[in-house]
Amino acid sequence: MTLGQRPSLYLCTPVREDLERFVTACVRGGVDVVQLRDKVHDDATLLDAATRLATLCRTLGVPFVVNDRCDLALLAGADGVHVGQDDVGVERCRELLRDEAIVGLSTHDERQLARAVLQPVTYLSAGPVEATPTKPGRPGTGLDYVAAAVTASPVPVFVTGGVSVATLPALTGAGVRHVVVVRALTESPNPERAAGELKAALLAGAGTRV
Repeated sequence: MTLGQRPSLYLCTPVREDLERFVTACVRGGVDVVQLRDKVHDDATLLDAATRLATLCRTLGVPFVVNDRCDLALLAGADGVHVGQDDVGVERCRELLRDEAIVGLSTHDERQLARAVLQPVTYLSAGPVEATPTKPGRPGTGLDYVAAAVTASPVPVFVTGGVSVATLPALTGAGVRHVVVVRALTESPNPERAAGELKAALLAGAGTRV
């Protein structure tokens, strides 16, 4: 499964009791990519959640990736993996997973970006634009960096950090077309509606019709 150039809404979710129902609601609202990102639970719990999400996302027709863990992605039948600068390298991910697997890579500054664009990635992430509790200790990059990343990258760039309906106009004005959302959906009492509002704002800012 591949990622297109059309504006995309990317959900990162931890393990939660209503996982399938929550993800289904988000996809119905407009989420295009789902990632399981959980730093708390043990491997058995993560593998169970990843396997369930891999099955669900195939049914829903959206790509599913696992954060950091190529081994869990492979065992669960996920579409790919997302890694950070200190995780398993992109080349190793390609060796462990099938050739068509999605491999995403986080970048936080122009030096990392310069290296990343030379690697066999499916997409990059850039940010966080502003500091966020989901990435403790990571300072915000500001809009200048993400705009530079969007311009320099030959693959889609998913922007992270404080993405909301209120912040999307500034992001799309800087050329951003792909965004990662965590709290705006995971903390919403109505994730389907929240996803729909985010997707509508993203498409409007990108000048794309629904």
